[in-house]
Amino acid sequence: MDPLNTQHGMPESEAAAEARRLIDDWASKPVRHHPTSFRDDTEPPAFGATPPVKQEDKRIVPAWAAGIAVASIGVGAGTTGLGCAAWLFFKGLSLVSVPGLERFALVVIAPFAGLAMVLTAGGAAIAKAMSSSTTNVYEGPVTQNTEINNSSNQRGMFSRTRNEIR
Repeated sequence: MDPLNTQHGMPESEAAAEARRLIDDWASKPVRHHPTSFRDDTEPPAFGATPPVKQEDKRIVPAWAAGIAVASIGVGAGTTGLGCAAWLFFKGLSLVSVPGLERFALVVIAPFAGLAMVLTAGGAAIAKAMSSSTTNVYEGPVTQNTEINNSSNQRGMFSRTRNEIR
């Protein structure tokens, strides 16, 4: 390889002249400074006739997938809580001796049995009081006007619909 030639076959003197020409050409051009940001300080109008612009949805995760993820976290946390409660209950139950188990069961179950008997007696009394029959006898033409007003209140996770029949 010839030491006076460059790698691509251009003689050293021509390469130096070309480099000098490119440097002089670049130095003769004015430097242009381009802004990298812009701030519009004009006050936006308080109202106007411009219609809203559709914003493209950029979410990566679909809404149904996010809902399932949140629900599964809630179910997992609830199941963990129930599991801990069951473990504590059975751990405490295992500490009770066999002769004391009968007394323990009686102490635990007796209030619930008593409450169930009171609620059953109250329900039976209410049912008997409400079972009275009313007989309406109409003579002549009968006109029945029924007006139904629906008022719905739906916010968040719970919704309520109240029907007023007149």
